[in-house]
Amino acid sequence: MPSGRTHNLINVGTFAVGGTIALFLQRADVVTISSFDAVTFTVGFFVGTFLLSPDLDLAEGHVSSKRAWGFLGFLWVPYGLLFSHRGWSHSWIVGPATRLVYLAIIVALVFGFLRLAWPTFGVPDVRVSWVSLLPLLTGYYVSSWLHLMADGVRPDHKMKLRPKRARR
Repeated sequence: MPSGRTHNLINVGTFAVGGTIALFLQRADVVTISSFDAVTFTVGFFVGTFLLSPDLDLAEGHVSSKRAWGFLGFLWVPYGLLFSHRGWSHSWIVGPATRLVYLAIIVALVFGFLRLAWPTFGVPDVRVSWVSLLPLLTGYYVSSWLHLMADGVRPDHKMKLRPKRARR
């Protein structure tokens, strides 16, 4: 299995090749990619590669994604305890979603604590359309899928119904 550093190199290399191809196709007027979409895809891709990789299910150890969080890396230890390595956190759809939900819970707890400690603290009114989130989520999921492909995890991982064993 590739190390965290190897996973990061695979992702960055794939991004460089894919970005070059996308730029070439854009220049040749084959595709049209807005600057906003390109930037949000890139942000999602690199957040997925360096901060929210599938290896956060090993967060009780010294994985590169946990180290990338710096002193906040401890926040991912419960995630590592919740999910076994190469379990649901390494599935193609559910795995990335679990990390997003876990992160959303952390953010909600932080905002809730701030609201309790500082009653005048207001949550910013942010309006984001789902369409604008699509490139961000696509970049995030693609980075995760590259990681899973490098690990040899098939798209149907954890989705197959296993036949029950007959009792002897």
